[in-house]
Amino acid sequence: MLLRMSTLLLKTLREEPADAEVPSHRLLVRAGFVRRAAPGGYTWLPLGKLVLDRVVAIVQEEMFAAGGQEISFPALLPREPYETSGRWTEYGDDIFTLKDRRGADHLLAPTHEEMVTLLVQDMTGSYRDFPLVLFQIQTKFRDEARPRGGLLRGREFLMKDAYSFDLTDTGLIEAYDRMRAAYQRIFTRLGLEHTIVSAVSGAMGGSASEEFLASAEVGEDTYVGCTACDYAANTEAVTTPAPPAREVTAPPLAVHDTPETPTIASLVDLANDRAIAGRTDWTAADTLKNVVVTVQHPGREPELLAIGLPGDREVDLKRLNAALAPATAVLFDGFDSRPDLVKGYIGPQDIKIRYLADPRVAPGTAWLTGANEPGRHATDVVCGRDFTPDGTIEAAGVRPGDTCPACGDGSLTMRRGIEIGHIFQLGRRYTDAFKVDVLGPDGKPSRPTMGCYGIGLSRAVAAVAEQHHDDRGLTWPAAIAPADVHVVAAGKDGQVEAALTLAGTLSRAGLRVLVDDRPNVSAGVKFTDAELIGISRCVVVGRRLSEGYVEIRDRRTQDRKEVPLVDVAGVIAAELG
Repeated sequence: MLLRMSTLLLKTLREEPADAEVPSHRLLVRAGFVRRAAPGGYTWLPLGKLVLDRVVAIVQEEMFAAGGQEISFPALLPREPYETSGRWTEYGDDIFTLKDRRGADHLLAPTHEEMVTLLVQDMTGSYRDFPLVLFQIQTKFRDEARPRGGLLRGREFLMKDAYSFDLTDTGLIEAYDRMRAAYQRIFTRLGLEHTIVSAVSGAMGGSASEEFLASAEVGEDTYVGCTACDYAANTEAVTTPAPPAREVTAPPLAVHDTPETPTIASLVDLANDRAIAGRTDWTAADTLKNVVVTVQHPGREPELLAIGLPGDREVDLKRLNAALAPATAVLFDGFDSRPDLVKGYIGPQDIKIRYLADPRVAPGTAWLTGANEPGRHATDVVCGRDFTPDGTIEAAGVRPGDTCPACGDGSLTMRRGIEIGHIFQLGRRYTDAFKVDVLGPDGKPSRPTMGCYGIGLSRAVAAVAEQHHDDRGLTWPAAIAPADVHVVAAGKDGQVEAALTLAGTLSRAGLRVLVDDRPNVSAGVKFTDAELIGISRCVVVGRRLSEGYVEIRDRRTQDRKEVPLVDVAGVIAAELG
């Protein structure tokens, strides 16, 4: 491959795009890899398409090596399969829907579990057809409320999704492990520093679920790691170690006048000033905060729900929504219509709505909390004696220093990352929904179990750019750079012609070459563009050309060395492996 910058559709920018919020967005636009077409939608320009294609090729190689077979579904799908699975309603506003000219409902595919299940139902009938792994590389659509970060959060994006079908749970685990290992190889080849974390399944359903997160300060996912073991989890999936149930030793519940204390801070100050219950050491952790939210279940009327948690914690809406999925929750603001819910003074005793508590609110624990009357709180409100939650829920925010739920010895540290892959053990959710049965080895019907494995390919390009750049521009890993070598003619006096000749030689040697043969462009501009574009090796045809030498620059390390012209192809090929 030989690309000439004099004819390439490329426009580099010196100024940062006004809507760019993260480094990958700024640099991919400035270096001429992508161009905004619409909110959440980007055109891949020639250099960007080359990078994306190399990412796709790596993913295809590893999927084939793991036993996958490639297919391709349409992106425009009928409503009926998603009605059968329940996800037409569950997805809510997150999907693009439309009607055709006959009035039939369709959606732009966010994912294809329903369609692949129907395909397998149609084309298999016996245990001899299994195990089976199918994958596709397809454009997907999500109606993001706030597209941001360029390729990191778009409305249209390229994904690889794979689906495994097995007849036993053991087979599913084996397929899941193969895909997990394939993902590790893929992200290593892409040059992505990543962490595998426990995750929640959300609208996908199923049991076991893990995310692959690329380390990045701009990542929207927060995850934790343990200081003493290898535990790692998305904060949405972190579980809270509950204290053991304890014998009730607290005195009977007592109600106190606590005027003008609608906040935890004001309550703690007053409780200590007045030595309520004979104590002057009250802290926020001794109080029970009760937060009311409105829960919207798909296809149902909204429900009010109260969440009880220690007063030194805040409700994390992402964790709450993950726990309630496919329902969603927002903070309740209609207290005027519910006089029984006294804002700032709500207690769990005799509450008239469903009440779920943080695991720390364990049987036998005693709390300072609202008395359900204006300006009044109660002490010694004991869980299991004075109130009984309807269940527990993981909704409290996770903090650095929290105890590790896996080993119980270490503490949690907080990190940020970009989700680049997600794998699920779906089980039989979809084969049950569509009643998929095949003839088993014993002659009886057998229902396949499924796994699902996704990689955001366009997002992976952005994640690589986040991890591989400096203050001058991009620094692509050689495996996915748009070219193997960037040849720059530094001046005049036949150097452009020599650069083109060298570029042709390198191309015939099997290297992918970008050559800057632009006339009337200064050497300074060419070098600036070369660093912005970020190809790992740059060959400068310059002042020592007459002596038979050129300079090779390493984009990442900035190392330079002069090499005989005749040796350039061999040196670069050796360095690139």
